[in-house]
Amino acid sequence: MNKFKKYGMLLITILILSGCEKIEPEGIYQQGTYTGVVPYESYGTQYVTLATIYVGKNGNIESCYIDSTYQTADGVITTKKALHDDYNMKSTSASIGVIPGGAEWYEQVEQIEQKVLEEQNLDWVRWSDDTQTKLDLDTISGVTITADTYIRAIEQALSQAKK
Repeated sequence: MNKFKKYGMLLITILILSGCEKIEPEGIYQQGTYTGVVPYESYGTQYVTLATIYVGKNGNIESCYIDSTYQTADGVITTKKALHDDYNMKSTSASIGVIPGGAEWYEQVEQIEQKVLEEQNLDWVRWSDDTQTKLDLDTISGVTITADTYIRAIEQALSQAKK
């Protein structure tokens, strides 16, 4: 009887320990780093949106990075993420009333990046017009920015990553 108890305990231990391993489902993308670039114009100035997607060996999106070029009032060419709080969007987004206290550009873009990681695709994106130039971002809490070029850049990157 002791022999059976010993083997039974060993079997239970193996089952418990093997149940602790997290198994990631196989993704639909090829491993690698992919980029999408979308030029656009704002108030007569040309800018570029960049999205970089990294897909891991399991075929899942492991990182999403979005940024956009920007020219400051004194003519310095930089990016919106590099400006961080100096982009000064928080008060504007607060005045819209959708984000309590407002949110900077980089904080709103981080919400989009996170949504891409969570969903592993762009199926959640909804357009609010037939020409697909205006996004309905109600699916992402904390985002009031115009994000069509960001989504287009992510689309380009993901189209390269498809198996």
